[in-house]
Amino acid sequence: MTNQPGLSTTILRSGRRLPAFALGLLCALTVIATQPVQAQTFTVLHTFTGQGDGSNPVAGLTLDRAGNLYGTTSNLQFPPGNGTVFKLSRARSGWTLNTLYAFLGGTDGANPQARVIFGPDGTLYGTTTNGGLGFGTVFNLRPPARACASVNCSWDETVLYRFTGGRDGAYPQYGDLAFDAAGNIYGTTSNGGIGAGVVFEISRSGAGWTESVLYAFSGGDGPYSGVIFDSAGNLYGTTLGTVYELTPSGSGWTETTLHTFGGEGDGAQAYGGLIFDQQGNLYGTTFNDGENNAGTVYELQQSGGHWTQTVLKFVAIGPTDTPTMDASGDLYATLGGLNSPNFGAVFELSPGGNGWTFTDLFDFTGAPFADGFSPIGGVVLDSGRNVYGTTFLGGDMNCGEGCGVVWEITP
Repeated sequence: MTNQPGLSTTILRSGRRLPAFALGLLCALTVIATQPVQAQTFTVLHTFTGQGDGSNPVAGLTLDRAGNLYGTTSNLQFPPGNGTVFKLSRARSGWTLNTLYAFLGGTDGANPQARVIFGPDGTLYGTTTNGGLGFGTVFNLRPPARACASVNCSWDETVLYRFTGGRDGAYPQYGDLAFDAAGNIYGTTSNGGIGAGVVFEISRSGAGWTESVLYAFSGGDGPYSGVIFDSAGNLYGTTLGTVYELTPSGSGWTETTLHTFGGEGDGAQAYGGLIFDQQGNLYGTTFNDGENNAGTVYELQQSGGHWTQTVLKFVAIGPTDTPTMDASGDLYATLGGLNSPNFGAVFELSPGGNGWTFTDLFDFTGAPFADGFSPIGGVVLDSGRNVYGTTFLGGDMNCGEGCGVVWEITP
């Protein structure tokens, strides 16, 4: 895949541009066996208009303890604008969206394609793929220091680091940032370094922040997702073609490849990242399997110092983000889709004695687009097992193919 500022793109029938991985969705007509759809209620919480609220969210959402939702819009499909960070709060008649920050497209960053997450200090952190010095940024958002009379007050942005496009990396993509116990920030870029992206750390240095490259990938396709920590302080992540571990040592970090996707049934193009279960097993997704244009959901188990991959399910119009696991060990993810009859879906995988059971929670209809389509980002669950997510397209058709929506599925 060609790396360039923002998502690599392909042109739709309207002449607008979409992520390059979405091109494969147009051809993904693989049919999968499913359980009957359960009685779910689907609700659109917000329809983006491409005005002050932004357009085309790539990433999923972050939930706070009060039940508010936070997310980003990329403005990649329907400019003008350079993307936003938003908050959705419950109101008497539904949900109210407040734009916390609208990127200007200059040194402050542009086109966020990853979630914003809460740091140890309770404020929001994220990345932009573009802007800064042209190669993306790491930023922090916090409420304004002075009281604001308006309901829709802009938060204060601080750019922690601007990538130069050289050895330090270029173009952070879809991955969440991660924090260690000392408050240092970890993430990835899909380009730069020595050619195929880096894993970086940003640490406080006086009144500012300093970036260090922990590992630079050489050859092939770099990481599009973030990294996660285990209890021992090791980092885990994916490139498009591998699952890797980074182990700290006195002289730096050592990379170990845990699995290389062969593209012959075990998966290919791992845009999504990883999660752990309570036993320390890893779970992830791939966009396709290299054979049938079907994506995969996979598990990696460690035994005797070796990791073994098992494909839990082949799924049509493959997932592009990290799966989510609930307290019962059920996995949730989205399937993209751009043309009828496959406009995307939300699904659940439940473990059992005979393997994993696939449940189709919702199929996006694609007409008249009001429910959105192409859910590229992952999902988040609240304590009531309500599922929340976004779509890249659909909704307000004044935006061409649509500016996207925020949705909820209630059991």
